[in-house]
Amino acid sequence: MEMASSPRTVEEIFKDYSARRNAVVRALTDNVDEFYGLCDPEKENLCLYGHPNETWEVTLPAEEVPPELPEPALGINFARDGMNRKDWLSLVAVHSDSWLLSVAFYFGARLNRSERKRLFSLINDLPTVFEVVTERKPVKEKPSVDSGSKSRGSTKRSGDGLVKSTPKLPPDESFEEDDDEHSETLCGSCGGNYNADEFWIGCDICEKWFHGKCVKITPAKAENIKQYKCPSCSLKRGRQ
Repeated sequence: MEMASSPRTVEEIFKDYSARRNAVVRALTDNVDEFYGLCDPEKENLCLYGHPNETWEVTLPAEEVPPELPEPALGINFARDGMNRKDWLSLVAVHSDSWLLSVAFYFGARLNRSERKRLFSLINDLPTVFEVVTERKPVKEKPSVDSGSKSRGSTKRSGDGLVKSTPKLPPDESFEEDDDEHSETLCGSCGGNYNADEFWIGCDICEKWFHGKCVKITPAKAENIKQYKCPSCSLKRGRQ
């Protein structure tokens, strides 16, 4: 309906999201009087669309079933005169945020786990439409793409050698790094792949990483460990 070719990469999808978001924000802020006037309750079910060229449109929903893209909230005009103007605009903003995310992740259906996380991080760096409309946050058109890549050394411990309150983990998908890098991190005990949803701990002697469950270390225990030695290194040290 709107695009000759769909965005496929994280950057392309985020660019599409940003353009649509900018259009919706403009409709609900700079062009709010025009938008308000177009949402006549006497008309049929109307939707607010933000397009990839940063234009917005109040029009009827797509006729094809299923639609080419997820559709925005239907019938936003019906509630216009029955609500306080600010409350109605806030409601439209909330529905618009939901629609923008659904379109972005519709395009991102074929992204891998790391790419989806990166996409959401880029999106999350921008204030939501709701936040802009309700003036909860200033408008920020460009997110901070550099998430602050961390080396293993910096993630492992603080300057005094104590394990940080956040358990030691393999670097959590620094967004500027190669997405495949973290799939190569293997548990030194079971050989399983790194999973961001599981607790990992690094040995300060051999520098290998382990599932906490494999070496029987919980996040709470890790808090009190000054220098962690894996079972293998502890055994070697005991023989010396």
